[in-house]
Amino acid sequence: MALSSIRCSRSTLSRSAGAAAACALALLVASDARSFAGLVSPPRFELKAKAGDVIRQVLEIGNDAAIPDEFAVSTADWTLNAKGGVDFSEPLAAGSCRPWVRIERHVVAMQPRAVRKFRFEVHIPPDAPAQECRFAIVVEKAKPAVPEVVAGNIQFPLQGRIGVIVYVAVGDVLPKLELRGVGLQDFNGRLTPSATFHNGGTSHGRPEGVLDGVDASGKSYEFVVSPFPILPGETRSVAIWPQEAPDRKAPDLVYPLRLKGTIEWEGGKQAIDSTIGAGSPVKAGSS
Repeated sequence: MALSSIRCSRSTLSRSAGAAAACALALLVASDARSFAGLVSPPRFELKAKAGDVIRQVLEIGNDAAIPDEFAVSTADWTLNAKGGVDFSEPLAAGSCRPWVRIERHVVAMQPRAVRKFRFEVHIPPDAPAQECRFAIVVEKAKPAVPEVVAGNIQFPLQGRIGVIVYVAVGDVLPKLELRGVGLQDFNGRLTPSATFHNGGTSHGRPEGVLDGVDASGKSYEFVVSPFPILPGETRSVAIWPQEAPDRKAPDLVYPLRLKGTIEWEGGKQAIDSTIGAGSPVKAGSS
């Protein structure tokens, strides 16, 4: 079962419809001494290695609470769901590289308002083929006194977890992104310009770029391509966010909208000159 299925976390975890209600109630217990006050940095590692290498890295774990606490540390496999959330799972996935991973310890004692370094290693087998190794390091309360919140007639255990995503490119691997189209899609409840890519390569790709846009009213805007990861074999749409106005409000775009520029990723790039949408104004932008 996915670890994130009914749990609240300070990382970007996916949530079921019921869990979303429970997570909203998490604010009610934020000051409770039993609540999770962990901090972890950085949120991800993107590493390179070759067969036979041993990679050693350090992350930082912090306790933001005013009382001592103990955190449990473990590894997990993960996938991206259709909404862009991360689903974590404890059982070893097929082809998992987690047996290569060594962590410093499984329980970390933390003093109030303290930060400490935490080491982990990835031991690449000498005969490992070229591949992208992906796993997560999960931090949570070691012995949680888990409160319950009620959403409707359902009770949910409330427990925080943070997942640090780790990518290790072993050998000669690269993304191979193919643009499948530019259009409008719903992101966070708003119709937003987007680009859809298929990754036919052997590692994840992150499209990036700044595009120029002119809407039907003649107004010019800058748009930023979301560097969301596209995993090998996946087809996924990424948002193209308009930059906020000085008043920090999302612009009211009048469609059709013309976008021009270049989207780039490791090992490739794609020129964009597309006109999307039609009709009345549609508010687009990040929430």
